[in-house]
Amino acid sequence: MQHKIAPSILSADFGQLERDIQMINQSQADWFHVDVMDGVFVPNISFGFPVMQTLKQHAQKPLDVHLMIVDPDRYITRFAEYGTAVLTVHIEACTHLHRTLQAIKAAGMKAGVAVNPHTNVNQLSDVLGDLDLVCLMSVNPGFGGQSFIENTYRKIEQLKTMQAQQGVSFEIEIDGGVTLSNYKRLIDTGATVLVAGNTVFSAASPSDTIAQLKQ
Repeated sequence: MQHKIAPSILSADFGQLERDIQMINQSQADWFHVDVMDGVFVPNISFGFPVMQTLKQHAQKPLDVHLMIVDPDRYITRFAEYGTAVLTVHIEACTHLHRTLQAIKAAGMKAGVAVNPHTNVNQLSDVLGDLDLVCLMSVNPGFGGQSFIENTYRKIEQLKTMQAQQGVSFEIEIDGGVTLSNYKRLIDTGATVLVAGNTVFSAASPSDTIAQLKQ
């Protein structure tokens, strides 16, 4: 199965948002990655439902929404209403993770869990069968353009082992520091979805860079 590329809208030019959305529509990208930050769970604020409305109107590919917020349960149904296909919450932000995953699926979306660099993936063992996606943060969440954390490769290998032991299947998404120099190793190690922000949007030709990451 070929890996997916999910350009991060956080790195787009918000003065030319519709242009950048159309670029992704016409590219070899598979998903739109949408980072929602509240300034509490992470030390940055990104955007909310007005931008989601624009994406719902113009995006022609699935919306992969990553909630970096406290108490994500409050907004699950609203993100479903705005056309979200995959909704990812942070294990560190969910007191009752299993209940949150059930609510995401009940709202008609695929359920993902994101794991910060310091969090051991073994904490997911009791919910692996409920997951459609695990998002490994390969930088500390909150800001784009950070350097890749090398321990991510080991965490991918751990997840692959856990998948095999439990006989379950889910996407392994890498978010942060994905570049043209490390994406092949990430795929070879077992990643199935690559989020790319600065690597795509700072390129001379973003669509060509997406095509390279897709190879």
